[in-house]
Amino acid sequence: MKIISTSHYEIEMGSLSESTLNDFLLNNYSDSKKIILVDENTRNYCLDYLITEFDTLFEAEVIVLPVGEENKVLSIASSVWEALTEYGITRYDLIINLGGGLVTDMGGFIASCYKRGVSFINIPTTLLGMVDASIGGKTGLNLGHYKNQIGVFSNPKVLYIDISFLETLPIEEIVSGFAEMLKHGLISSADLWKRLIEIKSDEELIAKDLIYEVVKIKVAIVDVDPEEKNIRKTLNFGHTIGHAIESHFMDTTAIAHGHAVALGICGEAYLSMKKKMLSLEHYKQIENIIKSNFPLIQFSDEDIKDVIERMRQDKKNTKGKISCVLLTAIGAAKYDCLLTDKEIGEALFHLNL
Repeated sequence: MKIISTSHYEIEMGSLSESTLNDFLLNNYSDSKKIILVDENTRNYCLDYLITEFDTLFEAEVIVLPVGEENKVLSIASSVWEALTEYGITRYDLIINLGGGLVTDMGGFIASCYKRGVSFINIPTTLLGMVDASIGGKTGLNLGHYKNQIGVFSNPKVLYIDISFLETLPIEEIVSGFAEMLKHGLISSADLWKRLIEIKSDEELIAKDLIYEVVKIKVAIVDVDPEEKNIRKTLNFGHTIGHAIESHFMDTTAIAHGHAVALGICGEAYLSMKKKMLSLEHYKQIENIIKSNFPLIQFSDEDIKDVIERMRQDKKNTKGKISCVLLTAIGAAKYDCLLTDKEIGEALFHLNL
Protein backbone atom coordinates (compact mmCIF):
# COMPACT_ATOMS: atom_id res chain seq x y z
CA MET A 1 0.00 0.00 0.00
CA LYS A 2 1.38 3.39 -1.01
CA ILE A 3 0.37 6.49 0.91
CA ILE A 4 0.49 10.04 -0.45
CA SER A 5 -0.21 12.70 2.15
CA THR A 6 -1.75 15.98 1.06
CA SER A 7 -2.36 19.08 3.14
CA HIS A 8 -5.95 18.01 3.87
CA TYR A 9 -6.27 14.23 3.43
CA GLU A 10 -4.46 11.04 2.54
CA ILE A 11 -4.46 9.12 -0.71
CA GLU A 12 -4.08 5.37 -0.37
CA MET A 13 -3.00 3.47 -3.44
CA GLY A 14 -3.29 -0.29 -3.53
CA SER A 15 -5.84 -3.06 -3.16
CA LEU A 16 -9.00 -1.73 -1.55
CA SER A 17 -9.27 -4.92 0.51
CA GLU A 18 -5.87 -4.12 2.08
CA SER A 19 -6.61 -0.45 2.65
CA THR A 20 -7.73 1.35 5.82
CA LEU A 21 -11.28 1.72 4.45
CA ASN A 22 -12.84 -0.79 6.84
CA ASP A 23 -11.12 0.73 9.88
CA PHE A 24 -11.98 4.22 8.66
CA LEU A 25 -15.67 3.32 8.47
CA LEU A 26 -15.72 1.52 11.83
CA ASN A 27 -13.75 4.18 13.70
CA ASN A 28 -15.51 7.23 12.29
CA TYR A 29 -18.91 6.23 10.93
CA SER A 30 -19.98 3.03 12.69
CA ASP A 31 -23.30 4.59 13.77
CA SER A 32 -23.72 6.80 10.71
CA LYS A 33 -25.74 6.26 7.58
CA LYS A 34 -23.78 5.67 4.39
CA ILE A 35 -24.71 6.62 0.86
CA ILE A 36 -22.87 5.09 -2.08
CA LEU A 37 -23.08 7.31 -5.15
CA VAL A 38 -22.46 5.52 -8.46
CA ASP A 39 -23.32 5.93 -12.11
CA GLU A 40 -24.94 3.23 -14.22
CA ASN A 41 -21.56 1.76 -15.18
CA THR A 42 -20.07 1.53 -11.70
CA ARG A 43 -23.33 0.10 -10.40
CA ASN A 44 -22.96 -2.74 -12.90
CA TYR A 45 -19.22 -3.37 -12.63
CA CYS A 46 -17.89 -2.06 -9.28
CA LEU A 47 -20.66 -1.80 -6.69
CA ASP A 48 -21.03 -5.49 -5.85
CA TYR A 49 -17.33 -5.78 -5.04
CA LEU A 50 -17.47 -2.82 -2.65
CA ILE A 51 -20.55 -4.03 -0.80
CA THR A 52 -19.46 -7.67 -0.51
CA GLU A 53 -15.91 -6.77 0.53
CA PHE A 54 -17.00 -4.43 3.34
CA ASP A 55 -19.72 -5.60 5.74
CA THR A 56 -20.05 -2.05 7.06
CA LEU A 57 -21.56 -1.05 3.69
CA PHE A 58 -24.08 -3.87 3.43
CA GLU A 59 -26.94 -1.62 4.55
CA ALA A 60 -25.73 1.48 2.67
CA GLU A 61 -28.22 3.21 0.41
CA VAL A 62 -27.21 3.39 -3.25
CA ILE A 63 -27.99 6.38 -5.47
CA VAL A 64 -27.41 5.93 -9.20
CA LEU A 65 -26.50 8.87 -11.44
CA PRO A 66 -27.25 8.70 -15.17
CA VAL A 67 -24.19 8.31 -17.39
CA GLY A 68 -23.17 11.19 -19.67
CA GLU A 69 -21.74 14.68 -19.41
CA GLU A 70 -25.15 16.12 -20.28
CA ASN A 71 -26.38 14.81 -16.91
CA LYS A 72 -23.74 16.65 -14.87
CA VAL A 73 -26.25 19.39 -14.09
CA LEU A 74 -28.08 21.05 -11.22
CA SER A 75 -31.38 19.24 -11.84
CA ILE A 76 -29.72 15.86 -11.25
CA ALA A 77 -27.97 17.19 -8.14
CA SER A 78 -31.32 18.46 -6.88
CA SER A 79 -32.83 14.99 -7.32
CA VAL A 80 -29.99 13.52 -5.26
CA TRP A 81 -30.49 16.13 -2.50
CA GLU A 82 -34.17 15.16 -2.38
CA ALA A 83 -33.17 11.49 -2.05
CA LEU A 84 -30.73 12.35 0.76
CA THR A 85 -33.56 14.12 2.55
CA GLU A 86 -35.84 11.09 2.16
CA TYR A 87 -33.11 8.85 3.59
CA GLY A 88 -32.71 11.20 6.56
CA ILE A 89 -29.06 11.93 5.89
CA THR A 90 -27.46 14.36 8.33
CA ARG A 91 -24.18 16.25 8.22
CA TYR A 92 -22.68 13.52 10.41
CA ASP A 93 -23.24 10.80 7.82
CA LEU A 94 -21.01 9.78 4.90
CA ILE A 95 -21.23 9.82 1.12
CA ILE A 96 -18.98 7.43 -0.84
CA ASN A 97 -18.33 8.48 -4.44
CA LEU A 98 -17.58 5.34 -6.46
CA GLY A 99 -16.94 6.16 -10.11
CA GLY A 100 -15.15 8.29 -12.65
CA GLY A 101 -14.79 12.04 -12.94
CA LEU A 102 -18.52 12.67 -13.30
CA VAL A 103 -19.28 10.85 -10.04
CA THR A 104 -16.50 12.43 -8.00
CA ASP A 105 -17.17 15.92 -9.41
CA MET A 106 -20.91 15.70 -8.78
CA GLY A 107 -20.65 13.68 -5.58
CA GLY A 108 -18.20 16.08 -4.00
CA PHE A 109 -20.38 19.05 -4.91
CA ILE A 110 -23.57 17.38 -3.70
CA ALA A 111 -21.97 16.42 -0.38
CA SER A 112 -20.39 19.83 0.13
CA CYS A 113 -23.63 21.74 -0.34
CA TYR A 114 -26.08 19.44 1.43
CA LYS A 115 -26.77 20.76 4.95
CA ARG A 116 -23.64 22.91 4.53
CA GLY A 117 -21.39 19.91 4.22
CA VAL A 118 -21.57 16.13 4.56
CA SER A 119 -18.32 14.17 4.73
CA PHE A 120 -17.38 12.19 1.63
CA ILE A 121 -14.67 9.90 0.32
CA ASN A 122 -13.65 9.26 -3.28
CA ILE A 123 -13.00 5.85 -4.81
CA PRO A 124 -12.18 6.57 -8.47
CA THR A 125 -12.77 3.73 -10.92
CA THR A 126 -11.43 5.25 -14.17
CA LEU A 127 -7.89 6.17 -15.15
CA LEU A 128 -8.92 9.80 -15.65
CA GLY A 129 -10.49 9.83 -12.20
CA MET A 130 -7.44 8.26 -10.57
CA VAL A 131 -4.83 10.59 -12.05
CA ASP A 132 -6.81 13.82 -12.14
CA ALA A 133 -10.52 14.33 -11.48
CA SER A 134 -10.80 12.91 -7.97
CA ILE A 135 -7.68 14.70 -6.68
CA GLY A 136 -7.40 18.29 -5.55
CA GLY A 137 -10.79 19.19 -4.11
CA LYS A 138 -12.42 20.57 -7.24
CA THR A 139 -16.10 19.74 -7.46
CA GLY A 140 -18.51 20.94 -10.08
CA LEU A 141 -21.51 20.85 -12.34
CA ASN A 142 -22.04 22.13 -15.85
CA LEU A 143 -24.25 25.13 -16.53
CA GLY A 144 -26.00 24.56 -19.82
CA HIS A 145 -23.21 23.70 -22.23
CA TYR A 146 -20.49 25.36 -20.15
CA LYS A 147 -18.18 22.98 -18.29
CA ASN A 148 -17.90 23.11 -14.50
CA GLN A 149 -19.36 26.59 -14.12
CA ILE A 150 -20.89 25.74 -10.73
CA GLY A 151 -18.68 24.30 -8.02
CA VAL A 152 -16.72 24.63 -4.80
CA PHE A 153 -13.36 23.53 -3.48
CA SER A 154 -14.01 20.67 -1.05
CA ASN A 155 -11.77 17.77 -0.11
CA PRO A 156 -12.68 14.16 0.63
CA LYS A 157 -11.83 12.67 4.01
CA VAL A 158 -9.77 9.99 2.25
CA LEU A 159 -9.14 8.98 -1.36
CA TYR A 160 -8.63 5.32 -2.27
CA ILE A 161 -7.03 4.33 -5.59
CA ASP A 162 -7.32 0.66 -6.53
CA ILE A 163 -6.10 0.09 -10.08
CA SER A 164 -7.91 -3.24 -10.30
CA PHE A 165 -11.03 -1.24 -11.16
CA LEU A 166 -9.34 -0.36 -14.46
CA GLU A 167 -9.90 -3.94 -15.60
CA THR A 168 -13.59 -3.07 -16.03
CA LEU A 169 -12.89 -0.29 -18.54
CA PRO A 170 -13.04 -0.32 -22.34
CA ILE A 171 -9.89 0.83 -24.12
CA GLU A 172 -11.51 4.18 -24.99
CA GLU A 173 -11.69 5.06 -21.28
CA ILE A 174 -8.04 4.17 -20.75
CA VAL A 175 -7.02 6.38 -23.67
CA SER A 176 -9.14 9.20 -22.25
CA GLY A 177 -7.16 9.07 -19.02
CA PHE A 178 -3.92 8.96 -21.00
CA ALA A 179 -4.59 12.54 -22.15
CA GLU A 180 -4.50 13.82 -18.58
CA MET A 181 -1.32 11.88 -17.89
CA LEU A 182 0.32 13.48 -20.94
CA LYS A 183 -0.75 16.88 -19.63
CA HIS A 184 0.95 16.27 -16.28
CA GLY A 185 4.20 15.42 -18.02
CA LEU A 186 4.04 18.40 -20.36
CA ILE A 187 3.54 20.97 -17.60
CA SER A 188 5.78 19.53 -14.94
CA SER A 189 8.04 16.59 -15.81
CA ALA A 190 10.02 15.96 -18.97
CA ASP A 191 11.00 12.57 -17.49
CA LEU A 192 7.34 11.56 -17.13
CA TRP A 193 6.62 12.73 -20.67
CA LYS A 194 9.49 10.60 -21.96
CA ARG A 195 8.14 7.54 -20.13
CA LEU A 196 4.64 8.11 -21.46
CA ILE A 197 5.57 8.47 -25.11
CA GLU A 198 7.66 5.29 -24.94
CA ILE A 199 4.74 3.19 -23.67
CA LYS A 200 4.02 0.21 -25.91
CA SER A 201 0.99 -1.42 -24.25
CA ASP A 202 -2.07 -0.80 -22.09
CA GLU A 203 -0.45 -2.77 -19.29
CA GLU A 204 2.46 -0.33 -19.19
CA LEU A 205 0.07 2.63 -19.20
CA ILE A 206 -1.89 1.48 -16.16
CA ALA A 207 1.12 0.28 -14.17
CA LYS A 208 0.82 1.20 -10.50
CA ASP A 209 4.16 2.99 -10.31
CA LEU A 210 3.36 5.18 -13.32
CA ILE A 211 -0.04 6.21 -11.96
CA TYR A 212 1.62 6.84 -8.57
CA GLU A 213 4.10 9.21 -10.23
CA VAL A 214 1.34 11.16 -11.97
CA VAL A 215 -0.68 11.45 -8.76
CA LYS A 216 2.35 12.77 -6.88
CA ILE A 217 2.82 15.51 -9.48
CA LYS A 218 -0.75 16.73 -9.13
CA VAL A 219 -0.66 16.59 -5.33
CA ALA A 220 2.56 18.62 -5.23
CA ILE A 221 1.04 21.36 -7.38
CA VAL A 222 -2.30 21.46 -5.57
CA ASP A 223 -0.69 21.57 -2.12
CA VAL A 224 1.22 24.72 -3.05
CA ASP A 225 -1.86 26.42 -4.53
CA PRO A 226 -5.08 24.71 -3.38
CA GLU A 227 -7.49 27.35 -4.67
CA GLU A 228 -5.89 27.93 -8.07
CA LYS A 229 -4.52 31.42 -7.51
CA ASN A 230 -1.28 30.82 -9.42
CA ILE A 231 0.70 27.64 -10.24
CA ARG A 232 -2.30 25.30 -10.03
CA LYS A 233 -3.60 27.05 -13.13
CA THR A 234 -0.97 25.09 -15.10
CA LEU A 235 -3.07 21.96 -14.52
CA ASN A 236 -5.57 23.50 -16.93
CA PHE A 237 -3.20 23.11 -19.87
CA GLY A 238 -5.22 21.78 -22.79
CA HIS A 239 -8.49 22.49 -21.01
CA THR A 240 -9.26 26.03 -22.20
CA ILE A 241 -9.62 24.86 -25.78
CA GLY A 242 -10.53 21.31 -24.72
CA HIS A 243 -13.49 22.23 -22.53
CA ALA A 244 -14.89 24.49 -25.25
CA ILE A 245 -14.57 21.70 -27.84
CA GLU A 246 -16.24 19.22 -25.47
CA SER A 247 -19.09 21.66 -24.81
CA HIS A 248 -19.53 22.46 -28.51
CA PHE A 249 -20.07 18.81 -29.45
CA MET A 250 -22.12 17.84 -26.39
CA ASP A 251 -25.44 17.73 -28.23
CA THR A 252 -24.21 16.22 -31.50
CA THR A 253 -21.23 13.91 -31.83
CA ALA A 254 -20.33 13.96 -28.12
CA ILE A 255 -16.66 13.27 -27.47
CA ALA A 256 -14.97 12.04 -24.30
CA HIS A 257 -13.37 14.53 -21.94
CA GLY A 258 -9.91 13.06 -22.48
CA HIS A 259 -10.31 13.23 -26.25
CA ALA A 260 -11.29 16.90 -26.03
CA VAL A 261 -8.36 17.63 -23.71
CA ALA A 262 -5.98 15.91 -26.13
CA LEU A 263 -7.20 18.19 -28.92
CA GLY A 264 -6.82 21.12 -26.54
CA ILE A 265 -3.26 20.05 -25.74
CA CYS A 266 -2.43 19.99 -29.43
CA GLY A 267 -4.07 23.37 -30.04
CA GLU A 268 -2.44 25.08 -27.06
CA ALA A 269 0.96 23.53 -27.84
CA TYR A 270 0.58 24.91 -31.37
CA LEU A 271 -0.08 28.39 -29.94
CA SER A 272 2.96 27.98 -27.68
CA MET A 273 5.07 27.28 -30.75
CA LYS A 274 3.56 30.14 -32.80
CA LYS A 275 4.28 32.56 -29.97
CA LYS A 276 7.90 31.31 -29.99
CA MET A 277 7.62 29.99 -26.44
CA LEU A 278 8.04 26.34 -27.49
CA SER A 279 10.44 24.95 -30.07
CA LEU A 280 9.12 23.56 -33.34
CA GLU A 281 10.84 20.25 -32.54
CA HIS A 282 9.00 19.90 -29.23
CA TYR A 283 5.70 20.93 -30.80
CA LYS A 284 6.04 18.28 -33.51
CA GLN A 285 6.75 15.66 -30.85
CA ILE A 286 3.54 16.64 -29.02
CA GLU A 287 1.49 16.77 -32.22
CA ASN A 288 2.71 13.32 -33.27
CA ILE A 289 1.79 11.64 -29.96
CA ILE A 290 -1.66 13.26 -29.95
CA LYS A 291 -2.38 12.32 -33.58
CA SER A 292 -1.17 8.77 -32.94
CA ASN A 293 -3.59 8.20 -30.07
CA PHE A 294 -6.61 10.44 -30.66
CA PRO A 295 -8.74 10.99 -33.77
CA LEU A 296 -8.71 14.55 -35.04
CA ILE A 297 -11.94 16.43 -35.72
CA GLN A 298 -12.72 18.65 -38.67
CA PHE A 299 -13.77 22.16 -37.59
CA SER A 300 -15.93 24.26 -39.88
CA ASP A 301 -15.87 28.05 -39.71
CA GLU A 302 -19.07 27.90 -37.65
CA ASP A 303 -17.55 25.33 -35.31
CA ILE A 304 -14.53 27.56 -34.75
CA LYS A 305 -16.70 30.60 -34.08
CA ASP A 306 -18.78 28.71 -31.50
CA VAL A 307 -15.75 27.19 -29.75
CA ILE A 308 -14.25 30.67 -29.35
CA GLU A 309 -17.53 31.98 -27.91
CA ARG A 310 -17.55 29.15 -25.39
CA MET A 311 -13.95 29.93 -24.43
CA ARG A 312 -15.11 33.41 -23.40
CA GLN A 313 -16.88 31.77 -20.44
CA ASP A 314 -13.78 29.98 -19.19
CA LYS A 315 -13.21 30.42 -15.44
CA LYS A 316 -9.59 31.50 -15.91
CA ASN A 317 -10.43 34.54 -18.03
CA THR A 318 -9.75 38.01 -16.69
CA LYS A 319 -11.12 41.40 -17.74
CA GLY A 320 -12.95 39.95 -20.72
CA LYS A 321 -9.82 38.43 -22.26
CA ILE A 322 -9.35 34.72 -22.98
CA SER A 323 -6.51 33.36 -20.87
CA CYS A 324 -4.86 29.96 -21.08
CA VAL A 325 -1.77 27.93 -20.21
CA LEU A 326 1.04 27.67 -22.75
CA LEU A 327 4.25 25.64 -22.75
CA THR A 328 7.76 27.08 -22.54
CA ALA A 329 9.33 23.63 -22.88
CA ILE A 330 8.32 20.02 -22.39
CA GLY A 331 7.96 19.90 -18.62
CA ALA A 332 7.42 23.63 -18.11
CA ALA A 333 4.38 25.87 -18.52
CA LYS A 334 3.29 29.48 -18.12
CA TYR A 335 -0.20 30.44 -16.99
CA ASP A 336 -2.30 33.59 -17.63
CA CYS A 337 -1.31 33.80 -21.30
CA LEU A 338 -3.74 35.95 -23.28
CA LEU A 339 -5.08 34.84 -26.65
CA THR A 340 -6.79 36.68 -29.49
CA ASP A 341 -9.69 35.27 -31.48
CA LYS A 342 -7.44 35.14 -34.53
CA GLU A 343 -4.82 33.05 -32.73
CA ILE A 344 -7.44 30.60 -31.42
CA GLY A 345 -9.03 30.30 -34.84
CA GLU A 346 -5.68 29.53 -36.39
CA ALA A 347 -5.00 26.81 -33.79
CA LEU A 348 -8.39 25.17 -34.38
CA PHE A 349 -7.97 25.37 -38.14
CA HIS A 350 -4.55 23.73 -37.77
CA LEU A 351 -6.24 20.74 -36.10
CA ASN A 352 -7.95 20.10 -39.44
CA LEU A 353 -4.61 19.47 -41.14
